[in-house]
Amino acid sequence: MNKRDVMVRQVSRTFALSIEQLPGLLRDAVAVAYLMFRVADGIEDHEQMAADRKIALLNSWAAVLEGRMPAEQLAREVEDLDSGDPEVEIIGDAPLILDWLHALPESFQTPILQHVHATTLGMARWQAHGPDVEDEAELDDYMHEVAGRVGYLVTDLFALHSPAIHEQREKLLPLSRECGLALQTVNVIRGIRKDYERGWVFVPRSFYRPFGLTRDTLLNRECEPQALAVVSRLADKADRHLDHGLTFITSFPRHEHDIRLALMWPYLFAARTLALSRRNPNVLRSEAKITRGEIARIIARTRVLGWSNRWLSRYYHHLSAVPQPHLPSPRVPGDSQMSEGTRLETHR
Repeated sequence: MNKRDVMVRQVSRTFALSIEQLPGLLRDAVAVAYLMFRVADGIEDHEQMAADRKIALLNSWAAVLEGRMPAEQLAREVEDLDSGDPEVEIIGDAPLILDWLHALPESFQTPILQHVHATTLGMARWQAHGPDVEDEAELDDYMHEVAGRVGYLVTDLFALHSPAIHEQREKLLPLSRECGLALQTVNVIRGIRKDYERGWVFVPRSFYRPFGLTRDTLLNRECEPQALAVVSRLADKADRHLDHGLTFITSFPRHEHDIRLALMWPYLFAARTLALSRRNPNVLRSEAKITRGEIARIIARTRVLGWSNRWLSRYYHHLSAVPQPHLPSPRVPGDSQMSEGTRLETHR
């Protein structure tokens, strides 16, 4: 395995699965784009770094992308950070990542630079904004910068790969943003505790104030019933985005099965994670996780049946069902491959 693919796997095994599913040049382009986004991500998410330094480093990365600063200078600016952290390693390897970018056709380089640059500046703006979100519009603004623009980029890259996808680009772009917001809303839910511990609360004040909660009491054990109601409200929001995400995925031609799989895997993982998070106090205490066995089953079934939009819709709704204790998971209509030994596990 080459260094690029190893780097991707080190920071996200699940997204690595999707990227490695893509054909040829498209796989190369998406892998490089993903690592470039992770340069900005690694800066924004660093747990010990002060906001002022994050803003300065994000602006440095933007300057690199604009051609106003050599990538080696950015690498020097993070030499004091823990080089054993894969996220930090990616920042330090920015010169190598840009070499990989410049090996791509120029038609692929242009949208990658455009969207990564916009996301980087958006992250810097949100670091200046601070660690609280007032309402749903503010949350959507943040999620657009860190996830909605990713949807735009992959759509542009897929359109370069396929004339059939290019013909649908204008329809797909707003749906791709919704898909990105869906995944990020699930990330907000899944990361409530971890984000809180690093000083950030992405749950909008307008979501928790009606339940008598404050920033300081949101994760108090005695307030869990109210906090779970807040999680339910966030989950409803995620569901709305996920519904549009399904339209996004099923809009891709069936003969582009590899692209569809690359899109549906993180989408279905998010749908299942969301179901496990509803009414689950563990999402407030640590997080709710999808199991490796579930991931493997989702991949196996979609490889065989994911070409069918009707089956995919049924399977999505099956995975979205909130698990009930002591009850077996329902069968998916039309899925002849499901059996007692392959049902989704109840995860509480």
